Amino acid sequence: MSGSHRLQKTLQEIAEHIGAELKGEPQLVITAVSPLNKAQKGELSFISDNKYLSHLESSQASALIVSPVVAEQLSGNLLVMKDPYLGYAKVAQMFDSTPLPEKGIASSAVIAETAQLGSNVTVDEHAVIKDGAVINDNAIIGAGVVIGEKAKIGANTLIYPNTVIYHSVEIGRDCIIHANVVLGSDGFGYANDQGEWVKIPQVGSVIIGDSVEIGAHTAIDRGALENTIIGTGVKLDNHIHIAHNVVIGDHTAIAGCTAIAGSTTIGKHCTIAGRVSIIGHLKVCDRAHITATTFVNKSITEPGAYSSGTTFQSNKEWHKSAVRFRQLDDMWRKLKQLEKELAQLKDSRDDNDER
Repeated sequence: MSGSHRLQKTLQEIAEHIGAELKGEPQLVITAVSPLNKAQKGELSFISDNKYLSHLESSQASALIVSPVVAEQLSGNLLVMKDPYLGYAKVAQMFDSTPLPEKGIASSAVIAETAQLGSNVTVDEHAVIKDGAVINDNAIIGAGVVIGEKAKIGANTLIYPNTVIYHSVEIGRDCIIHANVVLGSDGFGYANDQGEWVKIPQVGSVIIGDSVEIGAHTAIDRGALENTIIGTGVKLDNHIHIAHNVVIGDHTAIAGCTAIAGSTTIGKHCTIAGRVSIIGHLKVCDRAHITATTFVNKSITEPGAYSSGTTFQSNKEWHKSAVRFRQLDDMWRKLKQLEKELAQLKDSRDDNDER
C-alpha cells in the first residue's frame, strides 16, 4: 500500500461501521484516526473520560468519538457510543495501512507438489511450504515462513515473516501470527534414566482456533500425546511460552513474558497480565483475572482478580524487607510460644478465680 495515498471515509460511513449515533455533518471526509492532542484537520479522535476534555483546546480534530455523557457537553461533529475506546479500535482497523506482501506467489518461494493452495493465496519471498500442507483461501504467508508437512492454515490468516509452523499444526481462519513465532516445537518431555535424560517424542500437535492473534517471538509447544489447544478469539502478546498440552479457553488474553507450564487448562474470558508464571497440571476457571508478576501454584476455582508479588521499594527499604522476611520463621515460632504461655496464664487465672 503506498504511503502517499490516504484512505478517505465519510463520517456517515464510519458511524455505520462502528454502530455510533452521528451528530454533525454526515459527508465530512475523514482521512485518519489520531490521538486527541495531535489530531489535525480531517482527522478523527476520541474522548473516553471527562478528564481528557482539557486536551480539546489544543486539538484540531474534525470529529470525535465520545460517550453520551461527554456528548452532552460538546457540539460539532460527534460519533456517540457507549464505549468510545472500542469505537476507536474499529475505526483504526478501517484506516490500517500496514504494508502487506505483493499478491501472488513469489518466484523464490518453495512449495511442495503435494501442498494445496486455495484461491487468492499470497506467498512471499523465500517461504517454504512442505508436503501435504493446506493453505486456505486469501491466506498470506510472509517472507521466510516455513510451514511443515500436513500443516493447515485457515482462510484469511496472515502469517508474518520468519515464523515456523511445524508439521500437522492447524491454524484457524482470520488469525494473525506475528514474526518469529514458533508453533509446534517439541514440548519439554524427558524421563530420567540413572541421571541421564531420555527424550520423549512429542506426538501431539497444536490446534489454533479462529480469530487468534499471536505476538512476535511467542512459542507454543506441541502436545506429548494429546494436542495443545488455543481457543477461538484468544489474544497472545509477544514473548509468551505455552508448554505442551496446555488448553487456553476462548477469548482469553495474555500479556508478554508470561509462561504456562504443561498440562494446565486456562478458562474462557480470562486476562493474564505480563510476567505471570503458572505451574503445570493446574486449572484456572473462566473469567479469572491475574495481575502482573503473579505466581500461580494452585488451581483457581472462582472468577475474580488474583495477585501476588510486591511493589517496588528503594534499595535500602528492600534490604530491610529482605532481612525481615528471613526472620519470619523465628518470629512465627516466638509468637506461637507467646500464645502458648498466654493460654497457660489464662488457664491458671481461671483456676484461681474458681477457688
